[in-house]
Amino acid sequence: MTLDERLQSVAVLGAGGKMGSGISLLLAQQMTLLQLNPDFAEPSFSLYLIDVNPDALEGLKRYLEQQAVKFAQKQTDRLAALYRERGEVREGGALVERFTRDLMAILKPTTQLEVASHAQMVFEAIIENIAVKSHVLKQLRQQCPETTFFFSNTSSIPIKLLNESAGLDGRLIGFHFYNPPAVQKLVEIIIPENVHPELPELAYQLGQRLGKKLIPSNDVAGFIGNGHFMRDGLHAIQEVQRLQNDFSFVQAIYIMNRVSQEFLIRPMGIFQLIDYVGLDVFQSILNIMNPHFPDEDLHSDLIDELVSRGIKGGQYPDGSQKDGFLKYQGGKPVAIYDRERQIYQAFDEGTWKTEADEKLGPLPDGYAPWKTLLKNPEKDQKLAQHFQQLKTMNTLGAELAIRYLKRSKAIGEKLVSDGVAHSAEDVNGVLMYGFYHLYGPICDFI
Repeated sequence: MTLDERLQSVAVLGAGGKMGSGISLLLAQQMTLLQLNPDFAEPSFSLYLIDVNPDALEGLKRYLEQQAVKFAQKQTDRLAALYRERGEVREGGALVERFTRDLMAILKPTTQLEVASHAQMVFEAIIENIAVKSHVLKQLRQQCPETTFFFSNTSSIPIKLLNESAGLDGRLIGFHFYNPPAVQKLVEIIIPENVHPELPELAYQLGQRLGKKLIPSNDVAGFIGNGHFMRDGLHAIQEVQRLQNDFSFVQAIYIMNRVSQEFLIRPMGIFQLIDYVGLDVFQSILNIMNPHFPDEDLHSDLIDELVSRGIKGGQYPDGSQKDGFLKYQGGKPVAIYDRERQIYQAFDEGTWKTEADEKLGPLPDGYAPWKTLLKNPEKDQKLAQHFQQLKTMNTLGAELAIRYLKRSKAIGEKLVSDGVAHSAEDVNGVLMYGFYHLYGPICDFI
């Protein structure tokens, strides 16, 4: 069965969630475009949007309709040509309205898992929990045809475990979209042993159809992305613990967040990134990975403590940031959680921030932030100059930054030597495409 044939009947599990909604949008757009092809004029297309929360499904329908309008407005020439091939002349508002109506017509939102039995491809984007995923996939194995292929959006659970626990006989592959799926270019593809012979090629075709950058990872817990991110975050937490010999907890968090953002020229600080992902999600991924690495301690008492206090981060339904290590107003950090007082300490409260900045010392001469360098044609040269200067500076900020860079590089190199990644280029690619870093951890700067 070809990809085009499979795209006529697709299901998304967890469709109303943050990841599921983006995956649903990408599939809905591609399925609608395919349906406009004269060769597929007769068969009906169905995208089964499955979620346990009916309110989430209502919100998803509104989101998909809004995005369909935006997509049609940007693709008017392409869509007009497709409709002309069908013998229809559509222009302007009528074109946008028709495409939106066609897209909405293929959507089948439901809270009933059983409807997935009609699908030839099932995308799983539910909670990152081995028992829950296995239970749901096992149910689907009993309901779906033996021809159905399954794609898991898991970011950390070995596909082999899910495949064996659900009895899917190699019909499951890891297809890890990065958040948000509709925007992020990267898909980490995890091909387990004993996979169905047709599934890898079909997955690569699908990724290309969706316009994604595909990077393979071996089937090791955490894969490349979280394999690096979890250890990177734990390094920052360990540095916070060490810094508390001379600084308060609030200052230590501030220092490492600033070092990882400004001194390392990343899009956001490490504790902002953990807030974005969610402290509870970070904790969950550590718990999944830890048993698979008995020689490492992939665990954080600090994360456990904050999650138990309800400090979880993540996003609200409208996409705005919830408070975590940092407190946010208008999307910008304005305070840091004080572990002892259990309140947020504002940046402008007292002199603690000024004292921390003075101890860190200055940034290298000619410093440019991530956003400025992002599209700078001389980006690599500027980065090399920045890090070369850091190596010559005798300041706390430079010391912490260089140690962070070395640890990040060591993590990346171990992912390659342990066979998680096929190459240094793949590690660098995941961090650059998936985390928007300007450079990979395995580079000549360090």
